[in-house]
Amino acid sequence: MSSVAPVAEPAAPARASGLAAMFEHARYVLGENRVTAFAFALLLLIVFAALLGPFVVPHDPLASDTAAALKAPSAAHWFGTDQLGRDIFSRVIVATRLDCFIAVSSVALVFLLGGLAGIAAGYFGGWTDRIVGRIADTIMAFPLFVLAMGIVAALGNTVQNIIIATAIVNFPLYARVARAEGNVRRNAGFVQAARLSGNGEFRILLVHILPNIMPIMIVQMSLTMGYAILNAAGLSFIGLGVCPPTAEWGIMVAEGASFMVSGEWWIALFPGLALMLAVFCFNLLGDGLRDIVDPQRRT
Repeated sequence: MSSVAPVAEPAAPARASGLAAMFEHARYVLGENRVTAFAFALLLLIVFAALLGPFVVPHDPLASDTAAALKAPSAAHWFGTDQLGRDIFSRVIVATRLDCFIAVSSVALVFLLGGLAGIAAGYFGGWTDRIVGRIADTIMAFPLFVLAMGIVAALGNTVQNIIIATAIVNFPLYARVARAEGNVRRNAGFVQAARLSGNGEFRILLVHILPNIMPIMIVQMSLTMGYAILNAAGLSFIGLGVCPPTAEWGIMVAEGASFMVSGEWWIALFPGLALMLAVFCFNLLGDGLRDIVDPQRRT
């Protein structure tokens, strides 16, 4: 008696993955909202300048030429030259990497500290909530920029200390947002199911609750990127940021401020415009990211 091999049923058509659906929704959002599309295009320009800027600039950003000092914008120097004859266009482009590095590093640090502390406070409650809440209240009792000034003045004006100071002053924002989201979701159905399945509390916190609050945290990270850039530039403007002759937007604006009255407007104008566009980009990006990453806004 011969045996008949079972015929394999045709595979069901694969459903679009969650990541593919997000990309499709992102394409739809960018196509429908020109402001968001402009913000993403500006972000790509900033990323390009940060990654490749030092390799494509026409002049050495640190090379001085006193014979060409205080030259107005021209074909040779698109943004003019400063009081030492350095090319302002090259310095503006090169400064993008440092300012973006400070912003990204400080936001990543405050997300790890404030975000995780806030989730733990909202999920566990009790003494964890009280400790995190008192730390956030203590930080917010000070004017945030003044607190950043004090931290950098005490630790020293290095890039690492600027990142730490920026992360500390942003801690209450992340902690309070994450606490509210964790408090809402700690008794949700998927958390109860995970607990009944034998998952530990810390696994539930990191594997189940954290991914569910990432949309609002991503929006918060985008919004605070602009503040981090402003904070770093403000510290440099008053002399507590990165030390000259490093190319940094705040330093360049501070150096050019004294030349405004004598007519050399370009020294401070172009670094200030770069700073304004970066902050403007990240603020607009927050609204677009909310529309893209929030599952409730997908159709």
